[in-house]
Amino acid sequence: MTPKSLSFLLIPLLLACLLPMPYGYYILVRVVATVAFAYIAYQERGNQIMWIFIGLALLFQPLEKIALGRTLWNIVDVAVAVFLVWYGRGRR
Repeated sequence: MTPKSLSFLLIPLLLACLLPMPYGYYILVRVVATVAFAYIAYQERGNQIMWIFIGLALLFQPLEKIALGRTLWNIVDVAVAVFLVWYGRGRR
């Protein structure tokens, strides 16, 4: 799977977090997002954008919850989804 296609698969997962979902869904998104961001960072090794994906992997990692509150997490989810649209369209 290419990093571009993977980024487009993450977008609906992140935007679904804006809806009232069971807590298990948010944990699943954190695990999937962490693995996906780490994979994309690995694929982008040597490029500056790798550091953004490493940061995203650390932010979404499920081992040590980062308590930002629902509102701030919603903002983060939308911002990351917008970033992924930019990344997916701009990378070939």
